Amino acid sequence: MSDGRPLRAAVVGLGMMGRNHVRVYDELPGVDLVAVADPDPVALRRAVTGRAARAYPDATRLLAEERPDLVSIVAPTSLHRAMTIEALEAGANVLVEKPIASDRDEAEQMIATAERCGRMLTVGHIERFNPAIRELRARLAANELGRIFQIRATRLGPFPARIRDVGVVIDLAPHDLDIMRYLLGSEPVRIYAETEQRIHTDHEDLFNGVIKFANGVVGILDINWLTPTKMRTLSVTGERGMYVADYINQDLVFYANPEATQVWENRGADNSDEPVTTVAEGEMTRRSIPKREPLAVELAEFALAVRDGGPPPVDPRDAMVALLLARKMVEAGATGSVISGTALAEVLA
Repeated sequence: MSDGRPLRAAVVGLGMMGRNHVRVYDELPGVDLVAVADPDPVALRRAVTGRAARAYPDATRLLAEERPDLVSIVAPTSLHRAMTIEALEAGANVLVEKPIASDRDEAEQMIATAERCGRMLTVGHIERFNPAIRELRARLAANELGRIFQIRATRLGPFPARIRDVGVVIDLAPHDLDIMRYLLGSEPVRIYAETEQRIHTDHEDLFNGVIKFANGVVGILDINWLTPTKMRTLSVTGERGMYVADYINQDLVFYANPEATQVWENRGADNSDEPVTTVAEGEMTRRSIPKREPLAVELAEFALAVRDGGPPPVDPRDAMVALLLARKMVEAGATGSVISGTALAEVLA
């Protein structure tokens, strides 16, 4: 779309996250927020007050009358497949919030529809757009840590009243599973998990998972809805030190290992020439990162990709893998089994 006109944007679903999509689109250069849809008249009235956007009680009418160029689907997961396919078939490019769908079959249908309709489908894995994570990825790519040993995600907070159809694993773990694959460029080969149901009446609300990646890195996930304060951190430990990213404050701190004088390279098959490295407490350095709202970055890059015909900011197949890994984590927690081999390879196929 290179005709220079503003892109016509719409938002379907006006819960807390949907309202943020409305706000960002309304402020985004080169984009006109033309419409919103939700069955709740109060939510509709609140979303359009002071804005030029028109309100619709359902997505079908919105798509037929407004013909938007891009649409955010910010509805419950159980509605993602139907709403996304309808929007794609109406000619819109779609960003659907994570998780992409309820299961693999739904996700595959959505991806196939986008390909058939020649429209873009991307998924709201917002943590990829956090400046702290982007800076961390660049520094890992520059080999600042040397060989990486461990990556640990902590995502804690109180129970969200907005969640009813999934547990804490499906709601939150796809964030960290996606970021781990995004940062490491490696695939899981073995997973194990423990889950508990303490407060949530239908699903698990506490989760601890362990992932072994093909490159030898161990991933640890600590996620729950039981903590009376929000914590969102990611730490990466390697030969030369440790990076700790704070998602909420967009901070990135490096803790150096001053005695890491050798790099783990060219190791023999029997490890006979493996360098001997020790660990000591070193200096802490806070990296300078310009702060930006991740959602604003995400939607701006979505709009740019639509305009330029570029690739989706988040490949929907990456989002599908994150969902399927989360489901395998639920399975591992329920059965007490380690999942590897063919069962895990099917997720990544």
